[in-house]
Amino acid sequence: MNRATMIAAGELQWFVPFGREHCKSHPSAVNLQLRQLQPASELWSSDGAAGLVGSLQEVTLQERDKECWQLRKGVGPADNEVEFEEELYAAGNMVIWSRGSKNQASYVYKAFTVDSPVQQALWCNFTVPQNKKDGTEVVEQTVCIVQNTCVNVHSVSGKDFISPLPFQVSTLWPTKFGLLFERKNVASEDPVSPPREPLPTVFSMLHPLDEIAPVVCRSAGPFEASRVHYVSDSTLRIVFSSCQPSVIMTYDTVQCTHTVWALRKVTAEEQSMVLKYAHQVTTPQNLMVPGILSLHLRGISKMDSPASPFHGYSLQGQSRMTSSPGLHSRTHSPSISNMAVLSRAHSPGMATPYFSGSQRFNATCHSLLGRAQSLLASPNSSFSDSTAAPEAEPIVPELCIEQLWTEALPSYRPDVSPREKSCQASKVFITTDLCENKFLCFLVESHQQLRCVKFFESNDPSQLIFVAATTLPAKDAAPLENNDAMLVLEANGSLVLYTGVSRVSKVFVSGLLAPSLGLSSTTSQPCTPVETISTPAKAVGRHLSCLEEGAPHVLALRDPVHNRVTLELSNGAMLRITVPGIATSELVKKCLQAIKFILPKETAVKVLIKWYNIYNAPGGPSSHLEWNLFLTCFMTLMGYNTDRLSWTRNDWDYQLGSDYHNQVESRRLASSLHLEPLAATPCMDDLSAPPQLDPSAPLFPHLPAVFFVLHLVYEELKLDDLMRKGARSLVVMLQQLARDLQLKEYIDMYWRDYPSFIKAFKECCVIDAAHTEQMIRPSFFQTEPPCVFRWLSSCLRGNAVTPFPYLPGICERTKLLVLSFALYVIGDHSAVTSDMSKYLAKVSAGQKKHADDQLLRRQSSIKPNVPCCSLAEKLVTWLTSSGFTLKDLESVPFGVALPIRDAIYQCREQPCSDWPEDVCLLIGRQDLTKQAHKATLLARNKSSVGTGLTPEAPAASEADDEEDGMGDVDQEVTRLIWSRDLRVQEVRRLLQSSRPVRVNVVHLPEVSDHEYIEEKENKLLQLCQRTMALPVGRGLFTLFSYHPVPTEPLPVPKLNLTGRAPPRNTTVDLNSGNIDVPPNMTSWPSFHNGVAAGLKIAPASQIDSAWIAYNKPKSAELANDIGLLLGVSAAKLGTMDMSITRLLSIHIPALLPPTSTELDVPHNVQVAAVVGIGLVYQGTGHRHNAEVLLAEIGRPPGPEMEYCTDRESYSLAAGLALGMVCLGHGSNLIGMSDLNVPEQLYQYMVGGHRRSHAGVNREKHKSPSYQIKEGDTINVDVTCPGATLALAMIYLKTNNRSIADWLRAPDTMFLLDFIKPEFLLLRTLARCLIMWEEILPTEEWINSNVPQIIQVPASEDVNVETLAQAHDYIIAGACMAVGFRFAGSANSDAFECLYKFARNFMQCLTSSTPTVMGHYNLQTCLSMVLLSLSMVMAGSGNLRVLQLCRFLHKRTSGEMNYGFHMAHHMALGLLFLGGGRYTLSTSNSAIAALLCALYPHFPAHSTDNRYHLQALRHLCVLAAEPRLLVPVDVDTCKPCYALLEVTYKATQWYEETTVELMAPALLPELHLLEQVKVKGPRYWELAIDISRGTQHLQSILIRDGVLYVKLRAGQLPYKDDPRGWKSLLAPSVNNRNPEVRTFKPEAISTFTSDAALVSFAEYFCKPAENMKHKQDTLALFSAILYECVTQENPEMLPTYIAIDQAVQSLQRGEMCETFALWQIKLVLELCESRVLQERRRDPRGARGLLLSSEFLPVMKCSADHALDRWLYDNRQALRSYVSGQPFADEWDTSMLACFLVYHSIPSVTKMAATDLEENSSFPELLLRFTQLGVPVRALLRVAPLLLKNADPSMGNGVACAIPIF
Repeated sequence: MNRATMIAAGELQWFVPFGREHCKSHPSAVNLQLRQLQPASELWSSDGAAGLVGSLQEVTLQERDKECWQLRKGVGPADNEVEFEEELYAAGNMVIWSRGSKNQASYVYKAFTVDSPVQQALWCNFTVPQNKKDGTEVVEQTVCIVQNTCVNVHSVSGKDFISPLPFQVSTLWPTKFGLLFERKNVASEDPVSPPREPLPTVFSMLHPLDEIAPVVCRSAGPFEASRVHYVSDSTLRIVFSSCQPSVIMTYDTVQCTHTVWALRKVTAEEQSMVLKYAHQVTTPQNLMVPGILSLHLRGISKMDSPASPFHGYSLQGQSRMTSSPGLHSRTHSPSISNMAVLSRAHSPGMATPYFSGSQRFNATCHSLLGRAQSLLASPNSSFSDSTAAPEAEPIVPELCIEQLWTEALPSYRPDVSPREKSCQASKVFITTDLCENKFLCFLVESHQQLRCVKFFESNDPSQLIFVAATTLPAKDAAPLENNDAMLVLEANGSLVLYTGVSRVSKVFVSGLLAPSLGLSSTTSQPCTPVETISTPAKAVGRHLSCLEEGAPHVLALRDPVHNRVTLELSNGAMLRITVPGIATSELVKKCLQAIKFILPKETAVKVLIKWYNIYNAPGGPSSHLEWNLFLTCFMTLMGYNTDRLSWTRNDWDYQLGSDYHNQVESRRLASSLHLEPLAATPCMDDLSAPPQLDPSAPLFPHLPAVFFVLHLVYEELKLDDLMRKGARSLVVMLQQLARDLQLKEYIDMYWRDYPSFIKAFKECCVIDAAHTEQMIRPSFFQTEPPCVFRWLSSCLRGNAVTPFPYLPGICERTKLLVLSFALYVIGDHSAVTSDMSKYLAKVSAGQKKHADDQLLRRQSSIKPNVPCCSLAEKLVTWLTSSGFTLKDLESVPFGVALPIRDAIYQCREQPCSDWPEDVCLLIGRQDLTKQAHKATLLARNKSSVGTGLTPEAPAASEADDEEDGMGDVDQEVTRLIWSRDLRVQEVRRLLQSSRPVRVNVVHLPEVSDHEYIEEKENKLLQLCQRTMALPVGRGLFTLFSYHPVPTEPLPVPKLNLTGRAPPRNTTVDLNSGNIDVPPNMTSWPSFHNGVAAGLKIAPASQIDSAWIAYNKPKSAELANDIGLLLGVSAAKLGTMDMSITRLLSIHIPALLPPTSTELDVPHNVQVAAVVGIGLVYQGTGHRHNAEVLLAEIGRPPGPEMEYCTDRESYSLAAGLALGMVCLGHGSNLIGMSDLNVPEQLYQYMVGGHRRSHAGVNREKHKSPSYQIKEGDTINVDVTCPGATLALAMIYLKTNNRSIADWLRAPDTMFLLDFIKPEFLLLRTLARCLIMWEEILPTEEWINSNVPQIIQVPASEDVNVETLAQAHDYIIAGACMAVGFRFAGSANSDAFECLYKFARNFMQCLTSSTPTVMGHYNLQTCLSMVLLSLSMVMAGSGNLRVLQLCRFLHKRTSGEMNYGFHMAHHMALGLLFLGGGRYTLSTSNSAIAALLCALYPHFPAHSTDNRYHLQALRHLCVLAAEPRLLVPVDVDTCKPCYALLEVTYKATQWYEETTVELMAPALLPELHLLEQVKVKGPRYWELAIDISRGTQHLQSILIRDGVLYVKLRAGQLPYKDDPRGWKSLLAPSVNNRNPEVRTFKPEAISTFTSDAALVSFAEYFCKPAENMKHKQDTLALFSAILYECVTQENPEMLPTYIAIDQAVQSLQRGEMCETFALWQIKLVLELCESRVLQERRRDPRGARGLLLSSEFLPVMKCSADHALDRWLYDNRQALRSYVSGQPFADEWDTSMLACFLVYHSIPSVTKMAATDLEENSSFPELLLRFTQLGVPVRALLRVAPLLLKNADPSMGNGVACAIPIF
């Protein structure tokens, strides 16, 4: 046998599934004993299947022996490129998921133990829709464990689901969309059932929480329209499923054929076709059949002829079936006992009666964490209503299959035995050949055949086209994905490698029995006699008795992963082998890709197979010889005789004789080691005739095409620093091909790239002219060699450029960099979107249209979701969307990378705050990267927002610190906001209610002990009024500050109503019985205490229903109902949620039907429910609710006693609710004109006759009250407040003057006597809220609200008290309006104005002279002004307001009741809202919430709810919004100070204004802002542009306001250096250059912590003993390092050093390749380019280039000088080149090439073409050279050589005179 067609398998190792070993240590025996000890009740509710049944089955021993496993390639995170294998092993009740790779031993990743034996274990990916709007989906990786009665699904993210199975399942199949279930066809079905009753057989489940739905099939006959019906044929069996492409394969057991189907989502039209038919065939008896059964009985259409694989059944059969639904369902699920279903369907506590089989399908449930959801009935059905079930909704099918290909039927003859029929495929897989052709292969073991069907995508990617099948003889086969091949086990036991259907070679495995070489393995028909076919396929190998015994042979192949496969051997062992790849060297892989791309497919496959066999021959080459082997192989394939080519021989003499050796290696090595130079022995080759090429070689016709694509690969390699060695290897081959194809331009280019290397090659081979015509010159071939550096250089110089050729999918870096230059340097915005073809010419192969076309189009249509403005931004976002990273940038040559680095630096200086994470990574802004990462996490998982900062648990110095409930306020942030005092501790002291209060009563001598005790208790009772009022304020202070731990109860601080009396600290208690204590005094304060604890929970907390149930209070109280109703309503604010509406309506008699039973709903609960309706319907303008609420404001007192008390609070609640429903609608109340809402409200406000009730509740109001004689007039005292506030809210901010005038204060004494002074406050407030724009923060405006009559009484006989009260209440109302208008703004004018009024009221209150106002009225007005002050200063913690609050906190005597204390402490809570993180909004919704909460009538005592329900006080949290921006240092993760620049939008009151704030700071309302910017110079600048939308800033504020900032190099934070005098850069800013010298390398660590930079300073910048002679280098390196670090572009350090090294080697004349010179040339051209010149002219003072201004001119001067010096000495060499003469051997051609490259001098052929005559004048030369794109400075140097009459010394003169032109 030919050795070349045999390859050796490598990496042999014995294989034992890892799970088998791991299971041995599984404590299953112990488990079984524990399970038997479990109580029965627990077994019924066991978490998997039918618990007890499962545990009994566990005992059977033979289950243990069944094991199965599967392997797949590892699916790890995207950044982890390590290849590893995953194994899923199942045996008994265990499933082991393990991972392992070449360099890591296998380990258990996850292990599962279930209750009953595992039937099947598989991996499956479910897609979960992430964002409904843009249709994004997240893939959830899971492992599914199939048991007899259920499927356990465990996701990688830790979620567990259990999906019960409604029928017995034979197999589950993973698909692209989810799981497919194949129903088991029970052979022994009950004979009672009719013979033809096909229920669907294939079902799908798209997510473990979804219903199991039947799969439909779309079939189209040749002569009929397509029809859609359920897959219900029991003879069809699925044998294979694939995710990519999404297909399944089935086998028809009757017709013995295989069919391939496309699997896709069902269309809406197909759904309706199936469901419509389902409704048509419904029969009356059918209505009782619930769930899936009814669906099938209705849903299966009558189908086509019996020959079709989908059989129908008759309608008579259907009616027979429906008569016995119980029987039917029982036959189809024999394994599910009723008790088993029951146990799975219920949580442990739920008891249900036994139910018959007909409801069984309804009873199967999903249970996820105890939540039951009906699986197969309509989603809302429950157990109770399923017994009297209405018609069950059919389940909507989710997936559809459509036939793509069917195996041709064998022609049947009666005499043919049934054996020849095709049997079911035992193995199916998809494989790809080396040219991307795809094949679906299935193994028919009975025939020992592998059938391969080729398929490809049509223009519509979802449609696959299958073409002819090919049959290969095979006993077994396995695909090798990494190799684009498959391994086939032939009948004689030999292993053969195929790519597609092309045979590659045999595979030799050492230690195994090689099959007899005499047996031919190329025959296509099976060589086994027919008799043996009936025996099991595995036994065939045993008949090979002719082979010697001893060594085992292969029986089967299994578990292919990557390029590894397991061989099952005849001795029972398993051997894992690796089939070698096609290449290991990156260079060879790239060349092979290019050659494969350009050749016709058939040729490509032949050539690649040839290469594969040579490369992998037993004892093949080591990797460093791989390239030589490639050269030999492909030069031979092109027709060369490689023995005649000296450079392919790789011998020692050739190496020694090479010019490269003389120039590079020997000089350096010999000089450093002081060796004698080696001389090569003279070559004695026969040089008689140059060798000829063989025209019959396979690649000879394609020589030009192969040469051109390899040249493009060479250009691609030049753009990768890591592949430069590869480029040098490739250029040897290219120059040979270029010589033989006589392409002088190419040879010249290669010589310029590697002058010393190419010079040595003189050999040529002859191509016969006759044969030249055989060569195919493709259209894309260019005689002008494409040179990527030259193209980029033309861009920079501003010359016109032609499209650069590139190979799609191979030269990706070329494409990326060419387009980057087109965008950034040429400035063409559409270069990366629509105009790619202007800059790139795609080389099209001779094959079908390449898939990359679509990719190009797709990529160009990728609009990064970032609005771009500048070119730099566009470039950076485009590079990121193309997958370009910093790691890629590091390997781009420095000259090419500089424009990209420049763009990156531009973006780094002025970034956009909402760029995606990848862009921030590319520009190197850690702060933005972290911010974007947090935002990504937030978007991915709403529930796991968490805090931006994780505050450390506060160190509690005293035990009681933790008990006051305020320990969770973030100390780090509050210390930064209020760093100079202890105001937060003071607030905690004022608001704590958990410690006993100090009762200080002086014991006078005349007072008896008993009286003294009573006096102390009375004093305590007064103090308790204050203590009970504290929780409302504390709730505001600690708002959203606590993140609960799910396993711990919510800490609720105590409400301590005891006291301590000094001096002995004796306890004073109210329960002693000495004084009367009001009953239920603490019920409402306890409620407020609980609400305050609840409001602490942050919105982002991970709490669920279990945690809520865990924290549920033990005793049910009335206040709990109120809290619940208000809580759920506030959570559903403005949603019109029906379930909440139903809940609320039960508690409001007015919303119930007139005939409904009177429910005894407590009055306060009704009030809460009415406000709840207002919240749920806020701003919706809902007609019915508005009508009911309007009537409820004036609801008359009912006949019963309880209806006449507390009417005020109900009427007020109805008014507030009506205002909320119609919030801000003004006169635009659509559809309510007949209700006359404003007029009706006005009547409620001023009084008059009651209107007759129209509507549902008129019956309820007929009977008169027995308590109050109101007659038919409106009781204004009851209805006025609600109506006034309703008007205010309906017309809020509408500036409707006519409505506002209704609310003016009366301007006559007569009218003034008729109105309560309190109502004047409400009217003034309401009027101002309507006339929102007119509110001004001035004293004059506030006084202007008082009518003239009150300010200057007209006559003497007026009631002074009335006037004084009216005056003060109007002033208080106007102050409240200012508070609402400027809420949360901290407006200084508003503050000063309100503070002045507060002081006035306070003086009146504390003055000793009695006032006409009365203490109560003054106190009310003061409380309202204080609350207004706190609203304006909300969250700011203003010290002067705190002093007022503290003063009032201490006043406990006199008329200071519970309500006033509540007001004062609410003001204190608002002042420190949410610990300073929150402030108030002025949105309509917020104002409505504040009106409810701050209603200016506070309760007189703790049980008082007469005028206003106390629970509503907490609603002001609905007006709170987070607006604190907290800068966090990205390196330390600690909050810090940063300077912000906040720009306000222009408004009618002020121009666009910019203010500076020191953050952490509260921002103004976002809609007022234009931009928020972090200012330098301490931190990197960052601008958040709000004019484009507030979402980004809002998302930051919601996440605790954390804004990551990055300290610049050498700067100190403000905390350590407030004035900036300690900065390391401070001394050197003004005078930088002298400082550079004195920069000490030791100082580097203060600027940067980058280990690489610190090491560089250590090893390259510190003077050492042996470095004395290199002081200049050290100084230069120090200067470079200083420049890079202080300018914060350390990535430029390698560029600086590379430029310096290149210039030095040029000066020494040692440049043997011009690569580095090209880079210097590109850098210098960038400096002179349009981009930079424009930027320098920019008045905004943007920076110039990244490189320092002093460095480049010096380098340029050095390079120019070195080349000019060479020119002076070697003019003759340049003249010879220009005139086309051969070089003399002694000339230094390397420097000549450097000169030509540096000065852009064109090739000889180009210059010859421009006809440069000898006698040309200089102007003519200038004109011609300009056309050739030669710069003037180069012409000045060359001109003396070209001008005939020029002085020979002129060249030097010019060169010296203009060294840096």
